[in-house]
Amino acid sequence: MSGHSANVHHRTRHTTLKRVWWIGWSLLVALGISLGLWQWQRAEDKREYLDELAAAPRLEAPAETPPAGSEIILEGEFLGEHSLFLDNRIVDGRVGVAVLTPFRSGDGRLWLIQRGFVATDAPRENPEVSTPDGTVEITGQWQPARDQGLLLGDNREGQRLQQIDLIAWEGLGNFAHEGWVHQQQGPGQLTSWWEPSVMPPSRHFGYAAQWWGLSLAALIAMYVGGRYLGLGKQASS
Repeated sequence: MSGHSANVHHRTRHTTLKRVWWIGWSLLVALGISLGLWQWQRAEDKREYLDELAAAPRLEAPAETPPAGSEIILEGEFLGEHSLFLDNRIVDGRVGVAVLTPFRSGDGRLWLIQRGFVATDAPRENPEVSTPDGTVEITGQWQPARDQGLLLGDNREGQRLQQIDLIAWEGLGNFAHEGWVHQQQGPGQLTSWWEPSVMPPSRHFGYAAQWWGLSLAALIAMYVGGRYLGLGKQASS
């Protein structure tokens, strides 16, 4: 290969390397900016959700689907024979289940009540849980049904559920609304364990700042490396 051809080949390789360098780092910078914006938006969404919870109303057997976090008052009867158990709950270091019992309100509509936690002495034995008879009044916090994430295997095993799913009671008829009530007061209430799982907005703002910081670092590395590549080209010319 002649000296001229070798020089042309070297310049071509150098140009390709610079192009790959700038494109690769630009993609990293863009990715960091995008992830930062995504975390920022999640923080805003969480802030709006917490505001909704704080402003949630107190409703008595609402006809319309209640907002998340609403305090729901119901009068009616528990259908104790149809109770199921939400598996693998832990309270104060004890393993157990949450008791899920359908409830028929006075107007004939069906509601699902998460009554609270019961420890299980034997890992796979269902606990003995008493259910009030007759008409009772209960109060609890409303949680709309939503996607609960990855599920490995079948959701139901005997009387145990891995996730709350209204379809497990499909033989009873339709529920009043897509969601359930976490009981807080009234007969039949067990040990409370549930609270809304909401990462504070400040955490998402912090993640956004981290991503943008990484983007800035990538931008600096791209610039410094690009200058080095440019100087390398001048030295070889």
